[in-house]
Amino acid sequence: MLQAPMVGASLDGLAAAVSAAGGMGALAAGALAPEAIGPAVARVRAATDAPFAVNLLMAPRGDPAPGEVAAALAQLTPWYAQLGLEPPEAPNSFAPDFDAQLEAVIAASPPAASFTFGILDRPRVARLRARGTLVIGTATTVAEARAWAEAGADGICAQGFEAGGHRGHFLADPEASLVGTLALVATIRSAVDLPVIAAGGIMDGRGVAAVLALGAAAAQMGTAFLLADEATTSRPWRGAIERAGDDATRLTRAFTGRHARGIENRFMRLMHGVQDEVPAYPVQNRLTQPLRAAAAQADEPEMISLWAGQGVALARPGQAAGMLRAWWDEAGEAARMLASRTERKDGS
Repeated sequence: MLQAPMVGASLDGLAAAVSAAGGMGALAAGALAPEAIGPAVARVRAATDAPFAVNLLMAPRGDPAPGEVAAALAQLTPWYAQLGLEPPEAPNSFAPDFDAQLEAVIAASPPAASFTFGILDRPRVARLRARGTLVIGTATTVAEARAWAEAGADGICAQGFEAGGHRGHFLADPEASLVGTLALVATIRSAVDLPVIAAGGIMDGRGVAAVLALGAAAAQMGTAFLLADEATTSRPWRGAIERAGDDATRLTRAFTGRHARGIENRFMRLMHGVQDEVPAYPVQNRLTQPLRAAAAQADEPEMISLWAGQGVALARPGQAAGMLRAWWDEAGEAARMLASRTERKDGS
């Protein structure tokens, strides 16, 4: 079982706890400055000798027209006002330098590195592998999985429609990239001769057993870890998860300019009609960062991005190690039950 990288929730503490317990933790480094990546990797290494991964977001740096930024800030001004704040000045940059982040990851040489929102070229994949780092590419379609295989990746993370947080699509538009986890795992397995990691909607051992039965090499769980003691999930985010109903999540691009799944709140509802007008990621993401930070500080869940997958109502609190043990026991029980049913059907 793998822990999904989740910006805002999975820093080195959760990654180390999951890896030390027998899973594989992931350090969400997409929002880290390049110079912070090496020390974060060192902290995980100091906490455990077990394998772990580092994840980067392959976001463009953002080069919007001045008028686009001004219009977006004007649209956000009433939201900032609700917290007693003025909107921020137009920033000079919108995202960390991906090239510098990648160089930091190569230098740190973690056991594995995963990438989302895009694809590396073969020379960069080769540089990582030469340092002993396995390369995992995120794919939301079979075409994206094939592209990563051609680039020399060691494995594919198949991100289903059910997954929380940002969509990882990079070849087709979002609507053409919304494939469910079970169908995506099965079709990628038949198309690509690489290990497939199933991600999206897996909340317990039954889900783990299901994707393993389909041929996945491993199950990746994100939302299931959001209430873990070691997760850095903010207080209002945790509260929203604890209160989430059966159909709580929606896709939105209002917060960041890129489609992502989260628990629906007032910001998502009121911005829904204009979400196609906001600047593309990472520009909108940068413009709403101070709003979300202030809302989290004020314990106001209606104005923060409450990223979570479709199975969020099944999330439970606890220590990461205990969660992993319980899920593995459940997976074993599910496998035994399935085997028993098969035996009865065969009459053996």
